[in-house]
Amino acid sequence: MKKNKNKIKISSAGERLFYAGVNVLMLISILLIILPILNVVSSSISDPMSVLQGEVFLLPKGFSLEGYKLVFEDSRIMSGFANTIFYTFVTTVLAVAITVLAAYPLSRKDLVGRNIFMFLFTLTMLFSGGIIPLYLLIRSLKLIDSRLAVILPVLINAYNIIVARSFFQSTIPDELLEAAKIDGCGNTRFLISIVLPVSKAILAVLALYFGVAMWNSWFSAYLYLNSTSKFPLQLVLKEILLANSMDTGAMASEGGARVDALSEVLKYAVILVSCIPAWLVYPFAQKYFIKGVMIGSIKG
Repeated sequence: MKKNKNKIKISSAGERLFYAGVNVLMLISILLIILPILNVVSSSISDPMSVLQGEVFLLPKGFSLEGYKLVFEDSRIMSGFANTIFYTFVTTVLAVAITVLAAYPLSRKDLVGRNIFMFLFTLTMLFSGGIIPLYLLIRSLKLIDSRLAVILPVLINAYNIIVARSFFQSTIPDELLEAAKIDGCGNTRFLISIVLPVSKAILAVLALYFGVAMWNSWFSAYLYLNSTSKFPLQLVLKEILLANSMDTGAMASEGGARVDALSEVLKYAVILVSCIPAWLVYPFAQKYFIKGVMIGSIKG
């Protein structure tokens, strides 16, 4: 048997106790994440009366898809999906492009006044006008009930610009730019042909940040949109959940308890319908995400 040379050697009882404590904390953290998810999944496919009576914890009881049936019977669901995909795709593409165009120049030492620009970006992370001034601004721009009202305010994020700037500073050496200039390469060509191809990790991280945030966003649409046809999925699901947009007349004949049970199952079905698409995308971006979020860590 060959010994694993990469295995951590634990020589003292104190180290064994430390690693045992770390393992216990990791196990507890995993359980705190997995158990609520299992509860939501099991509740969404269980018999409504069992869910109402609190009999479902980790395993489903009495298989039923009534919650999902009620969700997808609403004609607004497909419209909400289409709107959310549109908002997420357009916002992610534009936001990543704008972030790169802001972060790369700020990473260059020859940019005049870059410290002033960085101060202004950082200042926005500490102070903001608030919701009312932003609403008045959107209204003065005549963007109320416009898709642009949902997209434009989130295209620039100071934190993401700082993260991207740090990545470019640590990844793109000055010597590479000097060599490219000797070969007659301009700034635009250098960014497109050299910087972006070696920056897949940060691009994936930015796309994941913006995409997940936009997929889960509903408040801006709630403030600025009036037309139901423009509502994103999250706002549609919120309306279904709060207004209980089901055939209450048909359910009333089944009794009040049955209505409450279906409403309870509907809540869990709504949660999963909104979360599953993001869960499906994350595994494909995970390796880039892990690499990208390590920016700024201690290098050994």
